[in-house]
Amino acid sequence: MSRGTTHQPPTAAPDADEIPLLSHRQIVTILSGLMMGMLLASLDQTIVSTAIRTIADDLHGLSIQAWATTAYLITATITTPIYGKLSDIYGRKPLYLTAISVFLIGSLACTFATSMYELAVYRAVQGLGAGGLMSLAMTIVGDIIPPRRRARYAGYMMSVWGVSSVLGPVLGGLFAGMDTFVGLDGWRWVFLVNLPVGIVALVVVTRVLNVPHQPRKQRIDWWGAATLTAFLVPLLILAEQGRQWGWTSTTALVCVAVGLASLVAFVLVQRRMGEAGLIPLRLFTNKTFTVALIAGFILGVAMFGAIVLIPQYLQIVQGFSPTEA
Repeated sequence: MSRGTTHQPPTAAPDADEIPLLSHRQIVTILSGLMMGMLLASLDQTIVSTAIRTIADDLHGLSIQAWATTAYLITATITTPIYGKLSDIYGRKPLYLTAISVFLIGSLACTFATSMYELAVYRAVQGLGAGGLMSLAMTIVGDIIPPRRRARYAGYMMSVWGVSSVLGPVLGGLFAGMDTFVGLDGWRWVFLVNLPVGIVALVVVTRVLNVPHQPRKQRIDWWGAATLTAFLVPLLILAEQGRQWGWTSTTALVCVAVGLASLVAFVLVQRRMGEAGLIPLRLFTNKTFTVALIAGFILGVAMFGAIVLIPQYLQIVQGFSPTEA
């Protein structure tokens, strides 16, 4: 070794938190598109609650009105982890744009539904898009923002839920209280209002979101999604029709049997899929995760129960208008 040559240890890689890949302005621009997408998904969980009585009366389907809400929530819940897997394979941006597009197609279809059965199907289509809007938005935040700065921007994203929980019922009641608006039944604007917001979100995300993507092989847990659906749907049908059938009737017992068998099948599928499962079972060994899941379940039952049932009680029993409810 020559006298003038010295050996220097390799320089440590700079902290990712200290080198933001995007400026604050760029991040806020991207977040504006993501937040509009999240607003669509979260708003549609609450906006229907005060309008559903009017919708059901107009479409002659009050006895099955619950499916307008549950169909949306089922498909949104099941597709949420699937979008995450697919985005690892094909990239965040294409999947997020797909989610917005599917949601807008479902919204347009809901606008022109002619029966409660049609509306339930179209709400399920909306849910297929909403699953991606809710999950991918937070995933993209993790992709573009260093960990040390992430909580700040995640707070912006989560504020959307607070806004939608207040704004949704008010807008739903306002539209449902109108006989007509711009040539359409007032309640149809509950769904049509999504289009301008969704189109703006589509344009913003298309123009400004560029997340580097390295394709990764992923196994998609289609069997997990199928068995989870087969578990939820019969039990929801039973909850809806059980009083009419009789809780110990043959039909009711068949629904229970199918639901329980599907739950067992779902657990077996998750064990076989391991880390690629829809809900990896190892997560339940984490006490924090399990407690948070139980708390989230209790909160969801209380929140959605109140959001859906109280407006109907006020309208059907107390005689309030949709706006008052």
